[in-house]
Amino acid sequence: MTATDSGLEPLDPAYVADVLSRPPFVQIPGVCNVRDLGSYPTASPDVVTKAGYAYRSAELSSITEEGARKMISLGILTVFDLRSDPEMMKYSSPIPTIEGVEIIPTPVFKSEDYSPEKLAKRFELYATGTTEAFMILYSQILEHGGPAFGTILRHVRDKPNSPFIFHCTAGKDRTGIIAAILLKLAGVDNHFISQDYSLTRVGREPDREKVLGRLLKEPLFAANSEAAMRMLTSRYETMRAFFNLLEEKYGGVETYVKTYTELTDEDLKIIRSNLVVPTKSRI
Repeated sequence: MTATDSGLEPLDPAYVADVLSRPPFVQIPGVCNVRDLGSYPTASPDVVTKAGYAYRSAELSSITEEGARKMISLGILTVFDLRSDPEMMKYSSPIPTIEGVEIIPTPVFKSEDYSPEKLAKRFELYATGTTEAFMILYSQILEHGGPAFGTILRHVRDKPNSPFIFHCTAGKDRTGIIAAILLKLAGVDNHFISQDYSLTRVGREPDREKVLGRLLKEPLFAANSEAAMRMLTSRYETMRAFFNLLEEKYGGVETYVKTYTELTDEDLKIIRSNLVVPTKSRI
């Protein structure tokens, strides 16, 4: 992947396999785009985000028995599913049953936000692939996502020793926003958060054909696969623009979280503490 990568063309399979074999990627058979949000440096010297605690991914609907065993072996016994019921029905991707794992529906968008009209408008925005379009969409995610994000943040506040994973469909936008909020609250620099966001470019490659196949059934994309691919881009500069949006429109991450999730300053202090560890504690 180069600085001039358009995000539209397939990546070299050998390159993808190599990147996916190394941290922050984690291999869970049947699940795409899994990453550990741990080991990122923070603004505090000798303090990093806690490894093996917060994970992000694409949907879990196709997880295999081996994948379920791997997830449990990682200690991941809580799943937050950011998708809506109509979305799962549309893509025939139901919530799986994994013995010993609690899967908590935490939809960012409610059923009414997935009406054909609103879905078409959202797809149309995505299809332009412009940073401005993504900011409109990401503002919608922020406006609607408070209850879902609050549920995840309260898990961090109350269960610092209970690893969890959160996901949407592709593990890019809704997942990327709450990942950014978590890392930002932990004190990670925007540069590293934007790099994490951009890794979905590689992380989604194994599911490229499946996701494209879904999108190409939509009238907007049926004769325009390039527009579908633009919808799937995850550029570094998009996340940098998101931080400007978060600051200028919402007053920064802490003000956003307190306003939209009703968490307090004391809650945020606990959450921050629970997301990080001293570097000397890393194995």
